[in-house]
Order: sequence, then structure tokens, then C-alpha cells
Amino acid sequence: MAQINPHINFNGNAEEAFTFYKSVFGGEFAKIRRFKDLESEEFTVAEHEANKIMHIALPIGKTILMANDVPESMGRTNENENRSKISVSAESKEEADHLFNGLSVGGQIEVPMCDSPWGSYFGMFRDKYGIEWMVDFDPKYNGQF
Repeated sequence: MAQINPHINFNGNAEEAFTFYKSVFGGEFAKIRRFKDLESEEFTVAEHEANKIMHIALPIGKTILMANDVPESMGRTNENENRSKISVSAESKEEADHLFNGLSVGGQIEVPMCDSPWGSYFGMFRDKYGIEWMVDFDPKYNGQF
């Protein structure tokens, strides 16, 4: 079956955000490519953008969270727009609390972790990088959908 992997655009702080995400989820980056790694005669890179992230990937369970920095020549990403939410299905209430408490540091909590009307343990927030997250534990599915 097909697998969905979220991809996020950043305005120059992708590496900082992903270092933070790695500190919460654990694991190691599968890939990090900087714009300077792709530089050639056909593809020139401005000096101030050379170390920005062209692609970064962090495996989380069976999925991969990916991102890049948007080059200034392509305009800025609107960090206040509703960019869709990343939904994380935890395997336990404890894991849900750990992820929610870790990822929401410095962010804005929209719905604190609580028992939801639909029967799961659920919370929602925008992290300090403007990314919107939903964390859910449903004992009927035990983290698997």
C-alpha cells in the first residue's frame, strides 16, 4: 500500500527545526543535502544560501518527515498560513504525552491532550516553527491505521 510522508517548507530554519524534531522523536537523519551540494555551472547558489537545506529527512516509525528551505529567489513561505496539520498516531498515552509535551515547547497549544469525544486521547498545537501538529492515541488502533 502507498505511504504518505509529510514535507514542510521553511524560510531558512529547516535544520534548526529538524534538530528540534529529532530531539523529541529520536533517530538519525536519513539525508541532509545543502544547496551548495548541488552547485554547478548550470545551478549557481548565492553565498548566503549555500548552507541552507535543499533536502532533509527524518525517519519516524514507518514514515519519513521531510523538509527544505525555500530559496529567497522563490519568495517566502507564509509561516502564518494554515499549512495542513501533521498527524502523529502514538502507540500509548505515555508516548502521546511525550510527543505533545516535547513538540509543543515554545509553541501555541490549541487543544491540550485530553480524552476526545470520538474516543481517542488527542491534542493539537502549532510548534515554535509555525508547523501545526495533531497527536492522537486511539487504543482501538494502538498507533496503527
